[in-house]
Amino acid sequence: MSIQTTIAAAADSLPPSLARIARTIADDPSLVVDSTITEIATTCATSVASVVRFCRAVGVEGYAALRMMLATELGRESAQFTASSGFGSEIAAADTLREAAAKVAALEVLAIEETIADLDEKSLAAIVDAIDGADRILLFGIGASSLAASDLGHKLLRIGRTAIVLSDAHEASAAAALGATRTVAIGFSHSGTTRETLHFLRTARSAAGTTIGVTGSAGSPLAAEADHVLVTHAREPRLRAGAMVSRIAQLALVDVLFVGVAQRRYAHTVHALQRTSDAARALR
Repeated sequence: MSIQTTIAAAADSLPPSLARIARTIADDPSLVVDSTITEIATTCATSVASVVRFCRAVGVEGYAALRMMLATELGRESAQFTASSGFGSEIAAADTLREAAAKVAALEVLAIEETIADLDEKSLAAIVDAIDGADRILLFGIGASSLAASDLGHKLLRIGRTAIVLSDAHEASAAAALGATRTVAIGFSHSGTTRETLHFLRTARSAAGTTIGVTGSAGSPLAAEADHVLVTHAREPRLRAGAMVSRIAQLALVDVLFVGVAQRRYAHTVHALQRTSDAARALR
C-alpha cells in the first residue's frame, strides 16, 4: 500500500493533533516535499514533536524518510497519470466537470490497482474455499457497503449458490444467529467500525459460522471479528457523499471473489450463467 493511502486510511483513527497532520498531507502531499518539519508543524497548528509522532504512527522512521517516500511516490504517480487528470489535487469548486471527472477516475484506477496488488492470496483462497463449500452465504453492509454486498449476492445467485443479502440490521443478526459450520457470513465496512456490521459478524461467529470481513483497515474492529479479511485501499476525495473511491475498491474485490468461486466449478458456472441469462431474456 502506498504511503498516501496509508496516511488517508489512518486519519480517522489517530489522536486529534496527528489526525490534523494526516488530513493536511492527504489534501496536498506535495506540502511535505516542499516544506521543512517546522513549516509542516506550523501549517498543521501543531508541534515538531507531533509531526515526528505522526511519522512513526504511519510506519515511517522520521520526517526525512516521509519526504523521500512521498517525493518518490508523487513522481511515479505523476508519470502514470497525465497532468490533465489533476491527480493528487483535491476536487475544487473551480474545476470543470471534465477536470473533476478526471480526478475521480485517477483515484478509482489507483484504488483498484493498490487493492489487487496487496491481495493476500492465502486469505483469498481460504475465502473462496469457504464460499464454495457453504450451504448458506449471508451478506450484509450498511450504506454504500450494502451495494457491494448486494452485488456479490446477485452474482452468487446467478450461479446457483444460496446467497442471502440482508438489508436490515435486526434481520441480519437474526439470520446470523441461526448459523452453522457451513454458513458463511460476509460483512462489508470500509471503516471497519460500523456497529451493525460488527454485531452481524460477532453473532455469526458465536453461532459457529465462518466470518469474512471486507474493510479498508486491517487493524479495524471488523477485521478482529472476522476469520478471514480482505482489505481495500482507497483515497477518498474530501468532496464525497458516503463512499466513492472505496466503493469501487470493494466492487473490485467482489468481482475477484466471484471469479474465484466460479472457477472451482467452471463448466457448471458457464451453464448456470447461460440458463439464467436465457430466463431473463425471455422477459423482454
